Amino acid sequence: MLSTAPFEVPDSVLKKAQNLTPCAMAIAGADHEVALDSALACQKARLIEPVLIGSRDKITALLNARNVGVSTFQIIDAADEKACAEIAVKLAFDGEVSSLMKGQIHTDTLLRAVLNKEFGLTTGTRLSHVFHMTMPGSDKTLLITDAAINIAPDVETMLHIVRNAVKLAHGLGLDDPKVAMLSASESVLDAMPSSGRAAEVVKRTEAEIAGATVGGPFAFDNAISPQAAALKNITHPVAGHADIVVVPNIETGNAMFKMMVYFNSACAAGLVMGAKVPIVLTSRADPPQARITAAALAMIISGQDELR
Repeated sequence: MLSTAPFEVPDSVLKKAQNLTPCAMAIAGADHEVALDSALACQKARLIEPVLIGSRDKITALLNARNVGVSTFQIIDAADEKACAEIAVKLAFDGEVSSLMKGQIHTDTLLRAVLNKEFGLTTGTRLSHVFHMTMPGSDKTLLITDAAINIAPDVETMLHIVRNAVKLAHGLGLDDPKVAMLSASESVLDAMPSSGRAAEVVKRTEAEIAGATVGGPFAFDNAISPQAAALKNITHPVAGHADIVVVPNIETGNAMFKMMVYFNSACAAGLVMGAKVPIVLTSRADPPQARITAAALAMIISGQDELR
């Protein structure tokens, strides 16, 4: 049942990134094989110029073991993961890097630094996570949000989640992305609170969010399948054509993206949006293709002014 098809980096993302200058990216916790190899792979793809933060001795040893010239990298020594996070965020705050990548540190440690009131990267928008999903052999994109940060978002948080996902979609060239608010029903039911929240978000977006078409509540099949939507006589323009699906809680999003990865070999590239710079969140289970795609997305978002 598990897919054995190889993962693929979507050509459309790489082609868009090729028009941009590689972005300076701080790697918070680069003193680990997986984190360092991710940075080197993204650099080789001409997506980033990495700033390696962590134990200088460990980073140097890892570079030497790979026969990579140590002198060609900016390495910043950090005693622990808290220091790694704070140094990376301060570099972004000072404009010395235009994106961040989580290396071998805990996500909450990095995000705590991002939210620091003195040197953090807050913008007045809630942080949220977006998975950019593509299948092998296809450049059709589905954005899933939020499957990693906001656990049980209320209506106000969902509005921030929608804004962040729409910003990413605009960066990818979708001028009017179709956003589906997910539940398990197309009707608002008292017994299903997520349906009511979805309907309220749709109502609010009409006045508060421009550059997107938002609909819901939708069950997943009616959000992404024209045939399923037609069978239920759902005629909303989002039905069957969603570019973005907004999940009602983190459990739904987590299960959804992992099923796509393990059953369909989907490339799941994750970004944190809502901060002053895009943040690549990596997992030890991520294949190289997902890391490269996420770095390309960060490059596109941080370089949107170049594309105009």
